[in-house]
Amino acid sequence: MDLRFTPEEIAFRHEVRSFLRSALPPSIGRKMILEQRITKDDLVTWQRILNAKGWAAPMWAEEWGGTGWNAVQQYIFVEELQQTPAPMPLSQNIALVGPVIIAFGSQAQKEFFLPKLRNLDYWFSQGFSEPGAGSDLAGLATRAVRDGDHYLVTGQKIWTSMAHHADWGFFLVRTDANSKRQKGVSFLLIDMKSPGITIRPIVTLDGFHHTNEVFLDNVRVPVANRIGEEHNAWKYVKYLLGHERTTLAKVGSSRARVIRAREVAERLIVDGKPLGDQPRFREKLAAIEVELKALEITTMRVVDDQRKNLGTSQDPKGSILKLRGSEIEQALNELFVDMAGPHMIPRQLDHLLAKASEPTIGPEWAATTAASYFFLRAATIYGGSSEVQHNIISKAVLGL
Repeated sequence: MDLRFTPEEIAFRHEVRSFLRSALPPSIGRKMILEQRITKDDLVTWQRILNAKGWAAPMWAEEWGGTGWNAVQQYIFVEELQQTPAPMPLSQNIALVGPVIIAFGSQAQKEFFLPKLRNLDYWFSQGFSEPGAGSDLAGLATRAVRDGDHYLVTGQKIWTSMAHHADWGFFLVRTDANSKRQKGVSFLLIDMKSPGITIRPIVTLDGFHHTNEVFLDNVRVPVANRIGEEHNAWKYVKYLLGHERTTLAKVGSSRARVIRAREVAERLIVDGKPLGDQPRFREKLAAIEVELKALEITTMRVVDDQRKNLGTSQDPKGSILKLRGSEIEQALNELFVDMAGPHMIPRQLDHLLAKASEPTIGPEWAATTAASYFFLRAATIYGGSSEVQHNIISKAVLGL
């Protein structure tokens, strides 16, 4: 195993870093640094800048408008995005449904959807979880009944991120009610403007509208919008979740937050001296840095396997990355809560949205602390809960 970057890879990192610093609009960059909310327009603007450069879909093949980068280049690009920090390309489009369409979609589906996914002409949402089928996705009950050249889809999805922004959604539906759990499930692309779709907002603990309930009442969906074979979507789900769990390690963004925590602590005076000089704080930060370094090395091992063509994006070690990445993300947030102290005030929404006309209550960096803390309680749930990741690791990695 060789975890060193080659001279060519180091040069590539410098190229990516230089472009991101010059191309990222300052207004978006400031929001990212202050952890304010990125709007839909912000993300569309940034993804179209990346697409014009040819970098909107780093993991796709060049044939479909991707970069054709190898695993190491993809890793470097994501790490530099997170450290800048700059927004990631919309995950639902680029990391989730796009690779599924490339791997299992028809030629017509590829030609129609992929350019729109890259340029964010279509914003996709993910319709998987249901009230009775969250981490146990095989329990889904939304059904699709064949009616000639269409399906009639009826059911309910929940925690559907950004469905209120979405033009389209990719949905798991049960097309064979007599099959057991992972059998009889199909993968449909559904126009979110279709008659029979109702979207109801869910305001989460941070005070924001990220997620939604989506109700489908006899929604007509062309059979031509099915990805792959009928009843065989579980194979596509495993492929998709392999991509999602690998990208949720967030080594770059956690490293950027460690640097920011150190900078804030040097300016924050507690009991007459900088917090950064106090042993207890240094101990907490050092413990997180050790865990982050271990995660980085594990990530590099996965990347090295891919570089040698010994692994795939569905490597079960992706579950280790997701599990530890989300735990480190939460630990860093808790450290910022400690630093904010009495200034951890919930729902400073205008400041979070960069719309405030009045100064923050307390330092500006603390204005987002409460909202981030509340939202990231879900980090160990979305993308596959920690319990699910432990099961995958025990079976597929440790062979227990």
